[in-house]
Amino acid sequence: MRADRRPLRNGVEWEFESVAFSRDLSRNVVRKLLVERAEHGGWELDRVRIGNDGVRRVVLRRKIIRAVRTA
Repeated sequence: MRADRRPLRNGVEWEFESVAFSRDLSRNVVRKLLVERAEHGGWELDRVRIGNDGVRRVVLRRKIIRAVRTA
């Protein structure tokens, strides 16, 4: 897993995480694992690539919310 941060637009920052799933895992198992990350970690799907070797490489992202001081 790898996580990095980068701004896509002004004022919006995203945190990215890369995850790889073995070809031995079924689609349903991968789906359940990704749904669990989305529900409990606030991640959303950014990109999925399936390599020639059958490994699913998934990039997840979540928005970084910065607190702004008002007073």
